[in-house]
Amino acid sequence: MISIKALLFDFDGVLADTEPFHWRAWNQVLAPYSPEWDWETYQRRCIGTSDLVMLNMFNEITAIPITEDELWALYPQKREIFQDLATTQPIIDQRVVGLLAGLKELRLAVVTSSNQAEVEPVLVQSGLAELLGTVVYGNDVRHYKPHPEPYQLALTRLEVQPAEAVVFEDSASGIRSGLDAGCRVVAVNSPADLLGLVEDLLSGRSVGSGADAPCRSDVEARP
Repeated sequence: MISIKALLFDFDGVLADTEPFHWRAWNQVLAPYSPEWDWETYQRRCIGTSDLVMLNMFNEITAIPITEDELWALYPQKREIFQDLATTQPIIDQRVVGLLAGLKELRLAVVTSSNQAEVEPVLVQSGLAELLGTVVYGNDVRHYKPHPEPYQLALTRLEVQPAEAVVFEDSASGIRSGLDAGCRVVAVNSPADLLGLVEDLLSGRSVGSGADAPCRSDVEARP
């Protein structure tokens, strides 16, 4: 059996319960152009995608015509609102940080479609940043999840083979990205489950509704 050398974590919805903050921030900046779009729509169409893909989707549903450039000009405002929400309360479980701090023999990474300017302050505030071998942000790659490039880049930086790494993901696009990069994938339903899933993996116990099987194409995850 191939030993585990690296753990790779998605950020939003896996390490941190940030998706409601992203949703609230986008709704606030888009309020002049469109009625509030519901949480279910955001979950279905936005989670696991890049900000650029989301902006293209927003352009489809705005009630007032707005160009892609005009939408992108709103991004700094959205980022500021998100950072205010995400850095004023602890959103990464310190028990997870403590567990990862003790894994001296493993290489750790965060692989996210989100922008560095949004994610990095949260990683630093939580104490997680100093434990990571690398972080792959959305602005580091040409192809976003579900393309395997984000996880391939992380593996290259960590100098590990795909079979030696385990990916923790919550979205269908993220799971597809991890699988196509050749990694073992564990499906995470919510950040509250992550601690138990990591502990189970490291103890050799089965994790997550069959989601621990290597390179499976039918991993269960939130759509």
